[in-house]
Amino acid sequence: MSSELFDAMNYLEKEKGIDKDLLLEALEAALISAYKKNFNSATNVRVDINEDEGVMKVFARKEVVEEVMDPQEEVSLEYAKEVDPNYDIEDVIEVEVTPMDFGRIAAQAAKQVVTQRVREAERGIIYGEYVDREEDVMTGIIQRKDPRFVYVNLGKIEARLPEGEQMPTETYEVHDRLKVFVTKVENSNKGPHIYVSRTHPGLLKRLFEMEVPEIYDGTVEVISVAREAGDRSKISVYAENQEIDPVGSCVGQRGQRVQTIVNELKGEKIDIVQWSEDPVEYVSNALSPSKVVEVLVNEEEKATTVIVPDYQLSLAIGKRGQNARLAAKLTGWKIDIKSESEAREEGLLSEEADVEEDFEDDWSEE
Repeated sequence: MSSELFDAMNYLEKEKGIDKDLLLEALEAALISAYKKNFNSATNVRVDINEDEGVMKVFARKEVVEEVMDPQEEVSLEYAKEVDPNYDIEDVIEVEVTPMDFGRIAAQAAKQVVTQRVREAERGIIYGEYVDREEDVMTGIIQRKDPRFVYVNLGKIEARLPEGEQMPTETYEVHDRLKVFVTKVENSNKGPHIYVSRTHPGLLKRLFEMEVPEIYDGTVEVISVAREAGDRSKISVYAENQEIDPVGSCVGQRGQRVQTIVNELKGEKIDIVQWSEDPVEYVSNALSPSKVVEVLVNEEEKATTVIVPDYQLSLAIGKRGQNARLAAKLTGWKIDIKSESEAREEGLLSEEADVEEDFEDDWSEE
C-alpha cells in the first residue's frame, strides 16, 4: 500500500483535527470487509497495517486440528508444528492469506468507508465545538430561506431559524448579518443540527451582558426577562452594592447602551426596571411607565391588586393588555389593575392613599 494514504491521514489529523488512530481503525474495518467480500474468506480475519513500511497483510485465524475438514477455518497439526513446535490441537494460529491483488481491490472498497468515517469524525468535531454554545449569542450570515427555516451560516455549520422563532417585525434577506440565540444543539445521523431564535428572552439577556460591562462582571444581575419579540420587553435588574444604579448602568450615558440593543432588535421597546424582594415595590416598578397609587398583595395566591390614577389606567394596562401582561410575566405575580375610582367604590383604597391624594389635590389647587 502506498505511503500516500498515510500522508493523507497525517494531513487530515493536522489540518482537520481528525485522530489518525480513528482513521486507521476505520481503514482496517474496511479492508477486512473488502477481503471477506472479494475472496469468500472465513469470518475470523485480521488486517495488519504497517505504517512505517507502507504495507498491509491479511491474517486468518484458524484452529489447529488433526484432520482438516474446512481449509478456511482449520489447519493441520503438522502445518502448525512447522510454524511453531509448541502448537497443539485446538490452538488458534494466524496464517497470512494476503492475495496478490488485494491492494487494488481493498483500496477501492476502503475509500468509501474511510470517507464516511472522515465525514463522521468531522461532524463529531463540529458538534463538540458548538454543543457548549447553547444559550449563547452567535453572529451569522443568512445563506438561504425556505418556508420552514431561515438558514444562518455560523462559520462551520448552518443554523436553522424556525418560522416560529422569527421576529414578526423583521424581514430576512440572504447575506444579512444577524445575531441569534442558540436554543438547541443536537447530533443526528446526518450530522449536528443547531436551532436558533430571534424571539427568545435569552437573546435579550445575552445582548445586555454583551453591552453592559457591569452585567458581564456580575456587579449588576439580570433577575428576569419578559418579552414579546419585536414589540416590547421588560427586564429587571439588581445590584447588591447600593452605590450602583443597576437601571442606569443598563441605560448607559445618554441611553447609548440600551439604544444599541434596541437597534439590534429593530426598534423593540425595552423597559428596564429595578428588582426588589418587596412585591409591592417590584410590581410597581414593573408597571413602568405607569404611576402606581397602591399595591394590595395576596401572598397565598401570589396575586396583587394594583390601583392606579384614573388617567393612567390605559397606560398601566397597555395596548391590548401588553404592559400588564409583561409585568406579570416579569414578576411572577398575578396583577389585577384597577383605577382609583373603581377601587374607592369597592372600598379597596386605604385611608393613607385617600389622605395622600387629598393632599395632592389641595396642593395642586394652591
